[in-house]
Amino acid sequence: MKANHQIQGRSALAQQTHKYGWDHVHLRTTDPEGMAQWFESMLGAEVIRSMQQGKPRIDLKLGGANIFIAPVAPSDSVNAAPATPYRGLDHFGLAVSGIDAVAADLKNKGVEFTREPTTVRPGVRICFLRGPEGVSIELLDRNPKY
Repeated sequence: MKANHQIQGRSALAQQTHKYGWDHVHLRTTDPEGMAQWFESMLGAEVIRSMQQGKPRIDLKLGGANIFIAPVAPSDSVNAAPATPYRGLDHFGLAVSGIDAVAADLKNKGVEFTREPTTVRPGVRICFLRGPEGVSIELLDRNPKY
């Protein structure tokens, strides 16, 4: 389906009056506590525990972003994570400095890498790791001079 970017002679961007801001990533898991512990111990996320509608809730703060963890019960009929790569949301990326040292530290902690640190273009090194429930996470080290 091709988007219609021209509306009565004006671009859709010129007509846009709403502002959008990033709010959160929402992850589903059968083990919310285990997922929270992984993000805390492997990536240094802040774990925020609270109650919502009488039930325990676990959220994370990571790199300034909100990550909400939703529990999944066997009776919820939620599909398992698909094998990567797949269409739709593929991964989320985290900015780091010194990617090789970061990757070495994560490997020492037992993190599984799906792509080793590599230079994808001048000034940009990336790697990918697999989090709980198959969540794909990219680490990016950007040299600001490029």
